Amino acid sequence: MIIHILGIPMDLGQRRRGVDMGPSAVRYAGLGDHLTALGFTVYDAGNVSVPVPEMTHHDTPSARHLASIAQVLTEVYAHSQRVAQAGDIGIFLGGDHSVSAGTIAGLSGGDQLGVIWVDAHADFNTPQTSPSGNVHGMPLAALLGYGPPELVDLGRPGRKLDPSRVVLVGVRSLDPDERVRLRESGAGVYTMRDIDERGVAQVAGEVIRRLGHVDRVHVSLDLDALDPTVAPGVGTPVRGGLTYREAHLLMEILADTGRVRSLDLVEINPILDQGNRTAEMAVELASSLLGQTIW
Repeated sequence: MIIHILGIPMDLGQRRRGVDMGPSAVRYAGLGDHLTALGFTVYDAGNVSVPVPEMTHHDTPSARHLASIAQVLTEVYAHSQRVAQAGDIGIFLGGDHSVSAGTIAGLSGGDQLGVIWVDAHADFNTPQTSPSGNVHGMPLAALLGYGPPELVDLGRPGRKLDPSRVVLVGVRSLDPDERVRLRESGAGVYTMRDIDERGVAQVAGEVIRRLGHVDRVHVSLDLDALDPTVAPGVGTPVRGGLTYREAHLLMEILADTGRVRSLDLVEINPILDQGNRTAEMAVELASSLLGQTIW
């Protein structure tokens, strides 16, 4: 099986600099070697070109750098579409979480794609509901058809996902208007309270059953889904996240389905990290998701 790696060193979607170095940190942590050891043939396509914030304009306070982000994601869309059409596995290295508006849009054509959004945040804002105007808080809403045309119509017109094919896991920080819109959307949501009360194994089983009707699964993994004690190098940390073993168990159970075909690794900020711990954690979780086992 072939794995394609693409780096998207984008930090236009938020205000805190540093996540543009995420692809380098993950590569330095040995992603390619780990995947090769699992028996995959790995092709690394390098990075797409991304302008730095200082060389772009904000477009509008309600959606900062939107035009520049959409331009980058158009290239990302084309790349992820080629990966899906080839039937290969795609791993996309962010960058902030706005990159997923491009990766998932490109992957979502053809047969049924299910998305598991593992994140402390729902990223379900629009320019009208966002308190910050940061586009990294908008990609999932755009994929379901809410938000600016630059994101909703990326690659092809209209929404890219049906809510029945989307499940969020690990959510613990929502903006007020975002919470209302998410409840109305029909997407599946498992908060950290669900995980605390029922455990990762039961929640993961329910996630898999909810997506039993899809042919392929994409995991969009924001490293701030993990507790900051485990993954300190993220731009928007929120206490009370997944533990080391909870995160691995979730990946291992998803791997058992045999349907995971693509992965985003996003929001890794080496500037805020401790000895590249967060990038190393990302590599370990990617390995678990793609078949590495204890026994």
